[in-house]
Amino acid sequence: MIKSGDPATAADDKTGGADDDDLNEAAVLDYLQRHPDFLAAHPDVLAGMAAPGRWSGDGVVDMQQFLITRRESEMDELRDAAQDVIETSRSNMSTQTRIHGAVLSVLSARAWEDVLRVVTQDWPLLLAVDAVALGFEVDSQPHTHLMDNDLRRLPPGFVDGVLDGDQEVRLYRQINDDGTVFAAAAGLVRSAALTRIHAGPGWPTGLLAMGARDDTFDPGQGTELISFLSRVLEACLARIMEAEGARET
Repeated sequence: MIKSGDPATAADDKTGGADDDDLNEAAVLDYLQRHPDFLAAHPDVLAGMAAPGRWSGDGVVDMQQFLITRRESEMDELRDAAQDVIETSRSNMSTQTRIHGAVLSVLSARAWEDVLRVVTQDWPLLLAVDAVALGFEVDSQPHTHLMDNDLRRLPPGFVDGVLDGDQEVRLYRQINDDGTVFAAAAGLVRSAALTRIHAGPGWPTGLLAMGARDDTFDPGQGTELISFLSRVLEACLARIMEAEGARET
């Protein structure tokens, strides 16, 4: 009879532990051999494993390990780049959808007052910004329409100043407005998109301004959609002015 403290028991325990490890390793190897596509189906397991070195010993460079590590780094960079492209595409599609909605809303306007209401009240919601303002440079004898309370009256030369000369569109990451552009919303607006408005012959230079409290606008962004929106607004203003002129005659 063997007692619990007998040396033979300890020896058996050690042997049993080693056998268990050998059996476990053998079982894993056997499973992988019987399922050769396992690692292909679970690449995350393979990515976390240590690749064996091709050579060992001092003074020998393991190029295999170096190339594997570099390839893994390249794959990570490609995945990050692909994710950035996906997110940018989603953002662009969202912006395009908003612009289309804004265009449809202003096309339905039939009078000057309707245009101002759509631009200043509807567009902030449709474009997901905090404020939208429309203004024109005025002189000592402004046009009757330029006296509307929803319209910003700008000093002569103001548009060229904020657009840095003859630019048509300018994006601000941080704009400091004293209320000339956004009126009461000036303290709320942080980033802004400003675009020149050509309402038609006989009309002064105008400015369409969209402002947001966050970093919605940045100088590195494209301006094609904003330019498109401003051109549509110009066409609507010209159409309405022409219709009103025809009625007066």
